[in-house]
Amino acid sequence: MSESKIKPWTDVSAHLVDVAMGRKPADLVVRNGKWVNVHSGEIIPATDIAIAEGRFAYCGNDASHCIGPNTKVVDAQNRYLVPGLCDAHMHVESGMVTVTEFTRAVIPHGTTSMFIDPHEIANVLGLAGVRLMHDEAEAMPVNVYVQMPSCVPSAPGLENAGAELGPDEIAEAMDWPNIIGLGEVMNFPGVAGNDPVMRGAINATVRAGKTVGGHYASPDLGLPFHGYVAGGPEDDHEGTRAEDAIARVRQGMKAMLRLGSAWYDVAEQIKAVTEQGVDPRNFILCTDDCHSGTLVKDGHMDRVVRHAIAQGLKPITAIQMATLNTASHFGLERELGSITPGRRADFLLVSDLAELKIDAVYGRGIKLAEQGKLIADIPAYPYPDSAKNTVNLLKNMTAQRFHIDAPSGANEVNARVIGVIENQAPTKALEATLNVKDGMVKMDRKNDVCQIALVERHRATGGVTNAFVSGFGYTKDCAIASTVAHDSHHIIVVGTNHGDMAMAVNRLAAVGGGVCMVSQGEELAMVEMPIAGLMSDERAEIVAAKADILTAAMREMGCTLNNAFMQHSLLALVVIPELRISDEGLIDVRTFEKVELFV
Repeated sequence: MSESKIKPWTDVSAHLVDVAMGRKPADLVVRNGKWVNVHSGEIIPATDIAIAEGRFAYCGNDASHCIGPNTKVVDAQNRYLVPGLCDAHMHVESGMVTVTEFTRAVIPHGTTSMFIDPHEIANVLGLAGVRLMHDEAEAMPVNVYVQMPSCVPSAPGLENAGAELGPDEIAEAMDWPNIIGLGEVMNFPGVAGNDPVMRGAINATVRAGKTVGGHYASPDLGLPFHGYVAGGPEDDHEGTRAEDAIARVRQGMKAMLRLGSAWYDVAEQIKAVTEQGVDPRNFILCTDDCHSGTLVKDGHMDRVVRHAIAQGLKPITAIQMATLNTASHFGLERELGSITPGRRADFLLVSDLAELKIDAVYGRGIKLAEQGKLIADIPAYPYPDSAKNTVNLLKNMTAQRFHIDAPSGANEVNARVIGVIENQAPTKALEATLNVKDGMVKMDRKNDVCQIALVERHRATGGVTNAFVSGFGYTKDCAIASTVAHDSHHIIVVGTNHGDMAMAVNRLAAVGGGVCMVSQGEELAMVEMPIAGLMSDERAEIVAAKADILTAAMREMGCTLNNAFMQHSLLALVVIPELRISDEGLIDVRTFEKVELFV
């Protein structure tokens, strides 16, 4: 059997029966383990499991009858047998690496199933980009399912992406073999308002019998929320409060609680279970966005499960939220999410359950990682030239393009300012009084107000939107520019010096995209991402090392935010309140309207 393919259950069910009955030998038997049974909520000692054709055939107290002369036998040594972990909602591109490199990074942390939404590459390369990641995902030795991006661009009329996807493209993709459903439906006003494009996308998914992902980023749990739920989304990961999780579960949705590199939304929402007694079956853990540094140093879904346990969940309940609950939600309970007969043999050997100390990782019955190290050979996946060289500027940027002219005769202005909130995706709509010199509005470094600009990079229009941002704490002359700029992925540059801003943008154009930080004309850090300006073709460890240099440079410039780059990359996400920047201007996401920079 190929490591990257697994036969349908219907093709191998008779063989599994024969193995379970002892009529045929298993490929692998693991003996003397403690079975973490996510269906019953028990931990069952002295358990054996027998595996054939990449699936569990027998789970019980003695698999001696399944052992033949060529059966591999592993002694679990009384360690826990835990189902492979599932990430219910995530974006590979946030790891700055390809699907292959992301998979290589997370397998040692126990992740054996991922549900990825490639709407980042879709905003740059359209349907062709989604197909590239779909095909790469199919080649993996673990389960990487793809959700078809639903909102490209995420907010029509408020931004312009590099591509557009509509109901026809979504209906076409629903026939692809590895599409599991519709990615997060971010245009929540469109759903509540019965926008025909949103209705068409959701209807095409439901007709295909697949899952509709949600994204309701408003704190308003009144009629707009009820209209959104009635419109079809089946889950949501944008909650930040216990009341958000409860509201979603009461309406029949799954509450997805995320712990990413910069989003810490588990602790508050899990109180719905630990303090208010809400049924945990409808809660799912996910990461949403994890960059390579987090993956290499801190982990992936194992990190999320440990965090949930630290908030007071029983270990088996936290594991259920990262295994069975996820599989059930996507209609895959017969395939994934538990150690039970017929399911894919994705499991972990764990020596400490509360700490989730993972000693070995198996995918489809094959050992893939041991003691935190990948042992499987997963070859690189080549991306075509058509996926590269996607940074298109009309001409090189100059410092003057970032000058903000004041109203005629003004000595000071009252400006709208995007306020960053640490460890959360939402921003604040702030205001600041700024001085004017020689007709130009000045930044206020003392009060942490620096400049942000969005530079159009898909069609070489030459467009630049200038505004102000607070929260990064930069105290020196510097600028950081990125082609990772959710979701339309133009170039976002934040800085305290116009010359540095221009240099950072021009350097990204020269290398084909990525993240660059400069100070006083000197390049401090660069993470090249030539694939769509979103992903590196290097190993995750190499990218993580470059990201470490970037993080250190940001700190040296005065930034103390946790995972500041993640905050930077979301400043153009015009579907999450309150204030964002786009190629159309400054957007108040509370009203979904363009607003002026000066109040």
